Amino acid sequence: MSVIEYFYSAHSAYAYLGSARLSEICAAYEVRLIHRPILLSPVVKAQRNTPFADRTQAHVDYFFGREIERWAEYRNVDIINFRPTFHDADYSLASGMIIALGETGAATDQMAHSLLEAHWRDDVDLSNTQDLKQIAENLGHNAQDLLALAGSEAVQKQLLDNSELARKASVFGSPTYIVNGDPFYGQDRLELVERALAQPFAPNSFKNPPVGGVT
Repeated sequence: MSVIEYFYSAHSAYAYLGSARLSEICAAYEVRLIHRPILLSPVVKAQRNTPFADRTQAHVDYFFGREIERWAEYRNVDIINFRPTFHDADYSLASGMIIALGETGAATDQMAHSLLEAHWRDDVDLSNTQDLKQIAENLGHNAQDLLALAGSEAVQKQLLDNSELARKASVFGSPTYIVNGDPFYGQDRLELVERALAQPFAPNSFKNPPVGGVT
């Protein structure tokens, strides 16, 4: 069975845009999808990328505007036409809800998609306990128990461990799909992900020179 390690943030626009398509691909190829929710900003900074808060307005307008709209239309995904009101909130508890359900399985898949959808379709505050409780209840979970587990020391440590795994795997953005060890960054690479499952790409033979003196 093929395996995809799925590194993403619980509030990632591009993870949401690719979420339904990823599920279709996994079902078609009988993939074991391993969820790795991460704290995005530390992962981005660890790879010396510029966080969105420090990027130019033109860059932000492009990625939070036209690019999202185009991909939403292409993927036939419902999405709000503005930056979510609570996009800069703390997503550690929401991420914990995914982790608490296990790293793989239908319940985890559904929770991940529902959180992303709530944020980007319904402008829900994913740092609000009552909103998270409602999402859990809508999926048939005991919300009180799930939220308690999501906020537990063990689950929050797993969130940090996932972020460290992402750093070690040279992940620099959300979503990143690692297909049998081969990384693909961005939901716009899902067609390549599907190709890799059907027929793996040749091993990487391109030799990059050191960047900034780092070897």
